[in-house]
Amino acid sequence: MWLLGLSWVLALLVTVASSGPSADPPDPASIFADLSPAELRAVRTFLMGRPELGLSPSQGGPLAKNSLFLVELLPPKKRSALRFLEHGGARPRREARAVVFFGAQAEANITELAVGPLPRPSSYRVLGFKGGRAVPFSARPMTRLEYELLYEALVAAVAPLEPLLREATGFGFQNCSERCLTFSDIAPRGLGPGERRTWLVIQRFVEGYFLHPAGLEVLLDHGDPDPRRWAVRQLWYNGRYFGSVRELAESHARGTLPLARLPEPPARHLFSSYEPRGRFASGTPTEVHGAKVCEPQGRRYRLRGNRLEYGGWSLAFRLRSSAGLQLFDVRFGGERVAYELSVQEAIAFYGGHSPAAMQTKYMDAGWAMGASSYELARGVDCPETATFLDAHHLLDADGPVRFPHALCVFELPTGVPLRRHFDSDFQGGFHFYAGLEGQALVLRTTSTVYNYDYIWDFLLYPNGVLETKVHATGYIHATFYTPEGRRYGSRVHSHLLGNIHTHLVHYKVDLDVAGSGNSFETMDIRFENISNPWSAGARVVQPGPGQGWDRDPLAPRLTPPLTCPRYHLAVTRRHENEPSSSSIYTQNDPWDPPVTFESFIRDNETIEDQDLVAWVTVGFLHVPHAEDIPNTATPGNAVGFFLRPFNFFNEDPSVASRAPVIVRPLDPPTCSRLEIRRWTPPSPGPCVHPEPFTYNGTYRQV
Repeated sequence: MWLLGLSWVLALLVTVASSGPSADPPDPASIFADLSPAELRAVRTFLMGRPELGLSPSQGGPLAKNSLFLVELLPPKKRSALRFLEHGGARPRREARAVVFFGAQAEANITELAVGPLPRPSSYRVLGFKGGRAVPFSARPMTRLEYELLYEALVAAVAPLEPLLREATGFGFQNCSERCLTFSDIAPRGLGPGERRTWLVIQRFVEGYFLHPAGLEVLLDHGDPDPRRWAVRQLWYNGRYFGSVRELAESHARGTLPLARLPEPPARHLFSSYEPRGRFASGTPTEVHGAKVCEPQGRRYRLRGNRLEYGGWSLAFRLRSSAGLQLFDVRFGGERVAYELSVQEAIAFYGGHSPAAMQTKYMDAGWAMGASSYELARGVDCPETATFLDAHHLLDADGPVRFPHALCVFELPTGVPLRRHFDSDFQGGFHFYAGLEGQALVLRTTSTVYNYDYIWDFLLYPNGVLETKVHATGYIHATFYTPEGRRYGSRVHSHLLGNIHTHLVHYKVDLDVAGSGNSFETMDIRFENISNPWSAGARVVQPGPGQGWDRDPLAPRLTPPLTCPRYHLAVTRRHENEPSSSSIYTQNDPWDPPVTFESFIRDNETIEDQDLVAWVTVGFLHVPHAEDIPNTATPGNAVGFFLRPFNFFNEDPSVASRAPVIVRPLDPPTCSRLEIRRWTPPSPGPCVHPEPFTYNGTYRQV
């Protein structure tokens, strides 16, 4: 049995091997590999050439058009995949999932298509959601074009406020050169289905602009497909609401408006920057390199395409543009323990006094967190020894975009032994010492969803334990400080309120332990008070097991469709029409989304000896504090869970490792002569990575 320990991810884009008599057969794991740039281009070319779709380029033109928003792999159905992997069946048909915005028609909507077969697509079919739910056009994720139009509309609408903004902040929107204002947008975009009204937080555009709100928030209605009909509906400035731009401008002109004057940002040592400032009291050196990871005898893992092997582990992996890391066909010792393990959603609910703060309920799949996988820095984001992999996304673009070094794989010394024992003779000596150094293989990517950076890890341990972990870092989502806002966070700088919020991350765990037919059982430990069988009249208080079923709610009821974070753990029967617990549409239509997790658990199906999925939620409450400046630090801001074998093996499978050290005295109890046994070289050798630090940071269409 494998248990979920609730304690508290990535695809190498590989071009399909060319056909021909000399080509090696593709690894079976490649059925789960993300689409290559050639495949992405082929799908786009095919769909753009279908006259009945009437597609226009993504960039430029009007909003009310038909356009291709997203192309990514459509994973094969599980039955077909297992038939191929286990029984030598036919290789599953390779298909793409394409998201099309149909805005140039009377019934504007979003339609998803399955396109194939790849690499030369020739047909498509409509992909439906459970219950046949349609996706309204208003639920679409934001695009670069809509942001450009939103900025233009905002600048034009608040032009009468330019004197106010210049006087209060020293920055503006008009002819601003290097002293410009910008904005961050809030979601959901309204209070009910069909709305697209967004609160915009106006900020000074300096390094770390997320921490530089100007005190102005603007509600802009951009629901009409014609930007000429967009309008500002309301404003909030320095704690007061205004019904129009004119009302606020006139209040300023009359001198009745309390101005929030911001200090001039310094040219150096800006509080929101990473520039060093101050000194540690100890005086210990920080201008030299610290400890590093090394591989003195080379890599101990094998990477073949999207197949990763390490110790007893073998798995396939990919990086979905929509939601991020996804593992398939996870095996230990050649036996599958999970068919799929994947990130589903990352949610952050905020509280505050300003309208933007109280409206913020981020659901990051709606911001394509999988495609926010920017370059990892060697030696900082991953060790210098890591293997770095590129990703390619076709999202809101007119061709695939290469994201260099978006993923990394590395072996990590954990700094604590996997297991050890000192067997004392209690006379100043010992019978033996034995230990096995602790190491794990890490698969990592990041999602930078505007202000926040999520670091996604899967860790593989040699004793059959798999850990998922996510670290939260980056800039806090902060609003302008007012005295009333103190109820909802901390004053982290002179004009800055760090708003209280939750972080909730949802995972899908499709366990296949000794086959697909599994059951779910919890073990409850309770103390029992029983008569002592070997001493009359005495009592024994001891822990004892109890068994039962439990669905433990994480929090009070939230907005009904957002039920996935309500449970630490929910277990359901697996269904092909329930591939994900959320979608890219939930962010902009959380009131009536096409995917509702509650429907997964309300069908009252038996979960005994069935193909089961565990839906796991982990999270924490973040009360921002001054030490979150300039960025939230990773220590104390990480959550995850473990998959651990429980009576699955006869013994700890890490005994197969040749890395232990055993020390036995040859002359006990003197212990002056020792036998030291190890199966690795006596010394690890030099540990140096000679290459200097380099970084590119660009992501370009290819």
